[in-house]
Parts: sequence; structure tokens; C-alpha cells
Amino acid sequence: MVNITKVVIFGVGQLAELAHFYLTHDSSHEVIAFTVDREYLSGEIFKGLPVIDFEKIDKIYPPDACALFIPISYKNVNRTRADRYHQAKKKGYSFVSYISSKATYYNTPVGENCFIFENNVIQPFTEIGNNVILWSGNHIGHHTKIGDHCFIASQAVVSGGVVIEPYCFIGVNATIRDNIIVGVESVIGAGALILQNVAPRSVFSAGNTPVSKVPSDRLKGI
Repeated sequence: MVNITKVVIFGVGQLAELAHFYLTHDSSHEVIAFTVDREYLSGEIFKGLPVIDFEKIDKIYPPDACALFIPISYKNVNRTRADRYHQAKKKGYSFVSYISSKATYYNTPVGENCFIFENNVIQPFTEIGNNVILWSGNHIGHHTKIGDHCFIASQAVVSGGVVIEPYCFIGVNATIRDNIIVGVESVIGAGALILQNVAPRSVFSAGNTPVSKVPSDRLKGI
């Protein structure tokens, strides 16, 4: 028998819309409502479902009747998502995690409120903490540990034996060599190459590709 969990999604933006799509089309869960902070409550309906003031959610959808899913982005180095996650826990809520059926996944321990998109390759003997988002197409190498409240954008390569401490952001096409420790709250920008341990709260930015002096309408070949 399929276990169906009724779920309220936090947010009404693009990530919430994506969460609704994936949970509806690729999980056994049933999305029953959305919730937002009172200051962002601008409408009563989203995707045909009610939108509830987060401060009152436990009165309308109590913790014993549903779970939450909080797909907030990496804003404030993941602190915004972590804050709402902790607030919901104080209200007594449990959380669902979503792992795409199109991810390569070998029963890695995955925490609660994780959002793992399609085409992630998650090798054996890895560990993924709570409140983690893995966008599509990443490689997570064997024996890697990803801490709580991290966000890894698309096409990142995290080699084997890496430790990514909590609240880190790993950008698109970043590469992290094997057996590296990425310190807490670090930001590894798009295209960055990391070959040694990263101190806490470090920021790495790869340079932009320089624009050609020849405009596209003067190219002799392409």
C-alpha cells in the first residue's frame, strides 16, 4: 500500500511552483495548500489551492494532519530557509523530502526537507543532512558528507570523500577535488575549482570569460 502524506508547501514563487509540480507528478504525496509569511500574503489561491498565513498554519492545518515542505532558495547563504525550517519544527511539524525518480541514488541517508532534482548522481556511502537542495545534474562522489542547510546548484562535481559543512552554497559547474573540507557558510561560485581545504565563510568567484573584440556579425566562421 502506498503511503500518502498530505503536504503544505512554503512559498508561492518559482521554487514553490516547482515543488508542487514534482510532488504532484513524481511522488506519492498530496499537496493540499501553500503557506507564506503574512507580509507576503497577497492572494488566497495558488495553483488552485489555498494560501495560508504561516503564523496561523497550525490552526488550519495542524502538525498531526500534514507535513511541510520548505523549498526556499539560498538567500542569505541559506539562512532564510533554515529559519523557516526551525520555526516550523518549533510548531511541531514533520517534513517530507523529495528525491527525483530520475536521480541515481543508492539509499544514501537523506535528512528531512531535502529537495533533490533529476539527474543527480549520488554515489554509495554518502550522507546528506537536513534541509539540503541539490539542483539537477550534480555528481556527489562516494563517502561525501553534505551538512545541513546547503544548496548545490546544477552540474557541480563534488569528488569522493568531501565534507561540505552546513550553510554552504556551491554554484553551477563548480568542481571540488576529493577529500576536501569546505568550511561552514562558504560560497563557491559558478565555475570555481577547489583543490584545497576551504576556511569557514570563504567566498570563491571564478572570472568571467572576456568578450571578443569582434562582434558576431563580423565573424568569418562559427
